[in-house]
Amino acid sequence: MKNKKILIYALILPLVVVSGLVFANREIKNETKPSPKPLSIADRKARMEDDRKKWEASPDGIKYKEWEVSAAGKKVHASADKIRKYIKAFANMEAVVTSTTFQRPNANSSGPKWLIVRIDGEEYMMQFIPKEFEQLNSLKVNDKIIVRSRSAGYSPNHPYLILSGDYIEQNNKILFKRDFSKNNHC
Repeated sequence: MKNKKILIYALILPLVVVSGLVFANREIKNETKPSPKPLSIADRKARMEDDRKKWEASPDGIKYKEWEVSAAGKKVHASADKIRKYIKAFANMEAVVTSTTFQRPNANSSGPKWLIVRIDGEEYMMQFIPKEFEQLNSLKVNDKIIVRSRSAGYSPNHPYLILSGDYIEQNNKILFKRDFSKNNHC
């Protein structure tokens, strides 16, 4: 009987010691993680400014700055100025389809599909994934459509301003409407 008690104590003692060490190690790990301090608005702005300056000094940033002051860059910026108020208000823009088959040189044929439209005499690009573009297969060159866009982007790799194609309508029929409930409203 005495030997059984000693055996039980001998088995329980290492278990207590090991569980104590595990618990203590967990507490130490929790204490050593400092909580990150939120940056002030001024600090965030300073960090963004530093990041922008670093990017501008990079080869891509230099290339973009050169494009921005070129004739092509100025033309794209001017076209953005023409439709800025429509984008800000997410308002209807009357457009004419000028191409449904545009593809960038050296681009993958299974990559994004482009719709080129003319709005107020300027050309604009809208990019779609192939599945989205299927909804626009009925469009032909010279078709008149209504376009709404929430944003636009510049790229020295593209000849026109890139509009987000968020809403496209033809003859009062919605051809495409981006679902913002997916992808965190992006």
